[in-house]
Amino acid sequence: MEFYWSIIVIVLQLVFLEGILSIDNAAVIGALVTPLPSDKKIVWPQPLERLGELLHPLLGNQRTAALRVGLLGAYLGRGLMLLMASFLIHNSWIKVIGAAYLIHLAFDNLEDMSGGGSEEDGEVKPIKVQSFWATVFTVELMDLVFSIDNVVAAVSISNKLWVVMIGVAIGILTMRFAAGIFSYVVEREPILQQAAYILVLNIGIELVLDQIWHITIPDLLRFGISISTIVLVLAYAHFKPLQKLRFILVWLAQGIGIVNEFVDWAFAPLRGLFNLMVKTLRQTTELQES
Repeated sequence: MEFYWSIIVIVLQLVFLEGILSIDNAAVIGALVTPLPSDKKIVWPQPLERLGELLHPLLGNQRTAALRVGLLGAYLGRGLMLLMASFLIHNSWIKVIGAAYLIHLAFDNLEDMSGGGSEEDGEVKPIKVQSFWATVFTVELMDLVFSIDNVVAAVSISNKLWVVMIGVAIGILTMRFAAGIFSYVVEREPILQQAAYILVLNIGIELVLDQIWHITIPDLLRFGISISTIVLVLAYAHFKPLQKLRFILVWLAQGIGIVNEFVDWAFAPLRGLFNLMVKTLRQTTELQES
């Protein structure tokens, strides 16, 4: 009996840990899927249209389907991460790459957060709308990057892989429900879309501080920073005196735009080579088919 109680305590700890570490994940995924229509079916490639019809009752319309497909991907991704936990712990460069991706994603979406000086105070531009499949791909990438810290922390609580997997599985399910709730709330508070990408930026910076300068931020403090970010953004949206500081947001957005332009310029040759390879492969395939 004592053995089973110890297992239950470990699983509850893991669920709590997953909840603390994944508040950012839930917020970001909720914001990502919000622009997708909740009343339109998924647009499948023509060869997969029949499969799409069969899966529609299970997946639902686009917004719900993005969360459900993301849930499946999260389980597969976390399972893979758990099996690679020791590799992740001893290879910090993976976290640095993940941090770079998060910071770039945040900058790419926060560049237009202020909307310029011509719009009314407190108004923000909407987050860029992506197609269903592009959104699902982004959700999966986000979950993989976010899961690195979660998995490492989970393994540190228990060395029993099956116990860790149960706790993480329950935690993922809880966070996906939270993401659905956040998506619903974002429709009523659109500024939370910007808050979600500020959370992404927070996580990216925290990873850089940890891996490069070895400054570790405790989990509860990270949770507090995330909640404080959401509260401050909502306060800005509803408290007129705070909106007088809008010029700071404009200045920050301009700076982010400059950084993005530099990054795009630096990686333009690689992007061009990738596009050339894809074009060549497509042309070769078309020639073989003809």
